[in-house]
Formats: sequence, structure tokens, C-alpha cells
Amino acid sequence: MLTNITNNISDTFVPVKALLIYLRSKSGETYTNGNEEIYVESYDIGRNGKPINAHPLSAKESGKFGEILRSQEAGQNSFLKCRGILPVNLLYLNTAKHGFAVWHTPPVERQLFFKDDLGIPSGAAKVPAMLWKGSRDTLSVFALKGNRKPSLNSPLFHAPYFNMYADGKVCMGTVKLAIDADTCLDDFIALWESYFFNSYFSHTIEGGSNCGKNIVQLWQEQVSNKSPFPEAQLIKSGKILADIIA
Repeated sequence: MLTNITNNISDTFVPVKALLIYLRSKSGETYTNGNEEIYVESYDIGRNGKPINAHPLSAKESGKFGEILRSQEAGQNSFLKCRGILPVNLLYLNTAKHGFAVWHTPPVERQLFFKDDLGIPSGAAKVPAMLWKGSRDTLSVFALKGNRKPSLNSPLFHAPYFNMYADGKVCMGTVKLAIDADTCLDDFIALWESYFFNSYFSHTIEGGSNCGKNIVQLWQEQVSNKSPFPEAQLIKSGKILADIIA
């Protein structure tokens, strides 16, 4: 016995709005010479699929229609699309108009750069596991404990770095971002990590009490002794992963 499973595997598009465009030529010659007047009438689609409630297209409706067109146009480029399979450290991906990606990195050794007036020598140091959330123009960073892939309920800790706001956003200063509408996911992640670690840490923001000890002393010790990052110095942010992707 054959079973029709089309409805189980296909997306359904339901009509909700219809637009009727009227053109009146000022010259009386053609409707494509650029001199015509345009009137657009909007219809809602009733339950029976027939157009109802005819009315002039409003500014609000025009704005929504423009957003739809822009989002479809954006969807045709390569922004946040992957060249191959998705990275194993990717946690969440939003490809909408103001899309963003969320990923994590394990505890590793990184080359860090500090402004001279901090009194911290630039050099390699062990950093904690990190959670990253990046859009085209903003970056938020949190710290994680351990080396396991975080779950939705995993607690997030303040990133123990300079140039950080209390809500996790990173002050990028004068860094020139080169993330455009055609940046693919692979390059997007690599660029944000490069911007963060290859720029100079320079200052705390509003006191910057984002770790359990003096932040200058913390990184002086990390650069000099190359020991694993002391997770006991991490301070809870009050957020979990689910809050970041909500």
C-alpha cells in the first residue's frame, strides 16, 4: 500500500497578502518610460484563499515588504554559510538579517599583546575555555570551566580580560573590522578570534572587576609561568548558554 508522505517532507507556503500595482502613464505612450504614476493596492488573503480587504498599501506594509526582499537578497550571498561541514565547535547559528554565530574554544595557549603601561609583557599564556558570540559588527566573549562542549544550561563566567564590558561585549577600540555580507562562516570565526587575540589589551572598563584577583597580576603570572589558567579565579556572569542564543 502506497502512502502519500508529501506533506511530511515539504514546506508549505501559505498566501497571506496580495499586491496589485496600477500604472498610469503621464504621456499616454507606454508604462515603462519612467514617467508613469504608480498606485499600489494591498489585499489580505481570506481563509478561502480569496483576496479581501482591499486598501492602499501603507508605509508600514511597505517597510515589512522591503525587509523581506532584503533578507532574501542577503540569503543569496555567502554570509555565515560554511564551505564544507559545520565546524565541530559551532554551537548555534542564526542566518537572519542580523545573524550571528555562537561557538566555543578549549583551554589553549595564546599569544597575547598588552599595552606597555599595563606592566605586562606580551607573550604566550594559557587561557580558559571560551564562549564566543559574534555578529557582523559586535563580539561578546565569556569564559567556561573545563574542556567539555557546553550545554544549554552551562554557566558562563566573565571573560578575564581587559577591554571587556560587564555584559560580555568586547571593546574593539580602533580595530578595523573586515566582516562583510559575503564573509563565510569559516572566515567569520577565524576573523573574530584573530581580532580579539591579535589586538592589544589596554584597559579595564568601569573598574573591570571580572576575575577573582587583580587582573594585572593575573596576566603577569600567566605570561611568566605558562601554567594552566586558574579556573578558581573565574567569576560567574549570572548567564547560561541558553541566555546567549535566546
